[in-house]
Amino acid sequence: MSAASCLLIEDQFLCSICLDVFTDPVTIPCGHNFCKACISEHWDVDVQCQWPNCKEVFNIKPELRVNTFISEMAAQFRQSAQQKASSSSSEQQVVKPGEVPCDACTGTRLKALKSCMVCLASYCETHLEPHLTMSGLKRHQLIDPEENLEGRMCVKHDKQLELFCKTDQVCVCMLCTVLDHKTHDVVPLKEGYEGKKAELGKTEAEIQQMIQKRRLKIQEMSRSVELSKEGADREIADGVQVFTALKESVERSQAELIDTIKEKQRETEEQAEGFIKELEQEISELKKRSSEVEQLSRSEDQLHLLQSFTSRNAAPPTKNWTEVRVRPPSYEGTVVRAVTQLEETLSKQMKKLLVEVELKRVQQYEKEVTLDSDTAHPNLILSHDGKQVKFGDVQKNLPNNPERFDTCARVLAKQSFSSGTFYYEVQVKGKTMWVLGVVRESINRKGKITASPQDGYWIIWLIKNEYSAFAGPSVCLSLKSQPEKVGVFVDYEEGVVSFYDVDAAALIYSFTGCCFKEKLYPHFGPGNDDGGKNYAPLIISPVNHTE
Repeated sequence: MSAASCLLIEDQFLCSICLDVFTDPVTIPCGHNFCKACISEHWDVDVQCQWPNCKEVFNIKPELRVNTFISEMAAQFRQSAQQKASSSSSEQQVVKPGEVPCDACTGTRLKALKSCMVCLASYCETHLEPHLTMSGLKRHQLIDPEENLEGRMCVKHDKQLELFCKTDQVCVCMLCTVLDHKTHDVVPLKEGYEGKKAELGKTEAEIQQMIQKRRLKIQEMSRSVELSKEGADREIADGVQVFTALKESVERSQAELIDTIKEKQRETEEQAEGFIKELEQEISELKKRSSEVEQLSRSEDQLHLLQSFTSRNAAPPTKNWTEVRVRPPSYEGTVVRAVTQLEETLSKQMKKLLVEVELKRVQQYEKEVTLDSDTAHPNLILSHDGKQVKFGDVQKNLPNNPERFDTCARVLAKQSFSSGTFYYEVQVKGKTMWVLGVVRESINRKGKITASPQDGYWIIWLIKNEYSAFAGPSVCLSLKSQPEKVGVFVDYEEGVVSFYDVDAAALIYSFTGCCFKEKLYPHFGPGNDDGGKNYAPLIISPVNHTE
């Protein structure tokens, strides 16, 4: 029997009603076998007696007796299957939290490998075998383990949800399509799934884009905070520098005031000491004379007294001290004069310090500037790197394009600016003539040019040893020193164009209240050669940032 049991096929011992191994198997007249309880319940429900498999109808229920042979074979098969399940359960995975358990396992529940949409149950490897081997169960739909299988069934018709209603945006069963959703746009579940998955992909892409934008915004804000901190640190350092210098000036002026007062007091003391010393000397001599007179007056020698009387009778010569006074020095106005002088000194020093701080600040906005040969007057000679320009005696034969100056020996930069701030420096050392500044894009570049802010020019120049700002009318500039390097700063939004003497850290001139609406271009004019005196070029120089 043990050898024969190896050839037993599970399909032979399954009741076609309960689909499980026979329990109390009975054989009915047509020759088919069923569990006694299953066939009895089937006939109780059916009005007519009908064989479940062959559908033969009869009117008298047969008497049911257990087929002992099949019962023994089923029991043996069940025992063999249980032993097999017991031996294989140790190799299978025990269900863990979050995993779907096998519904057929008793005792230790194993992890389900598949779920059956017909049986609405999940099975481990052992209990899944009938669905893989039995012809009746092979037709059942298996899916990956799903805990809530009831959720995949239509609650109204108890059928599998295998379609998607696009009209109502719900999953439906086949029966729903001929009843509640008859006129709706219904597609297979896979098509609905792919459509929704595509939408989710689009949504995911949009969300990722939103995340990226916000990350960039965070970076932007973080960078703004960094720049703010850097700016705050610079301002603090500049403030400390200014106030330290002013404090040193105050302390120096205070020390000078104290020294002045002490010097006057010392002179008074020295004068008094001189007088006192002189008086003490006279007192000493007078005491000496007094002693001599006293001694002579006590003499009994008549001849000696008469002979010595003339020389001893008169007091020794002394100074007339009646008008001599030690007058305390007058300190009236000393502090006022010192404070007034300090105020003037601080005012000058403060202006210089503030310009130094301002110059350091604007130098932070340095931008790359190179000369544009397409705008250069034919007499101008530009360096290969576009950083130098000077006047040449020979006029080159160049295309008279709209951008080129044809009368004034000027040239513009390649770079333009239409927002924000920018700064650059130009070396003018050794030159007797030059023009610097910025101009708007639409300026007239042909023929005679009128240079004023109204015409789009914000420039200063040196000519005939005079510095001027073309502010319309021009303003004569009085400079303490001749600049060798000029810094040009523009704040587009604030409408400011400022010029600095870089080496002297002094402000040359500022155009304020400007209204910029076009692109601005740096503007350069090296002037003519001035009889060989003005041969040096204008040089766009890198900024030397000082701490």
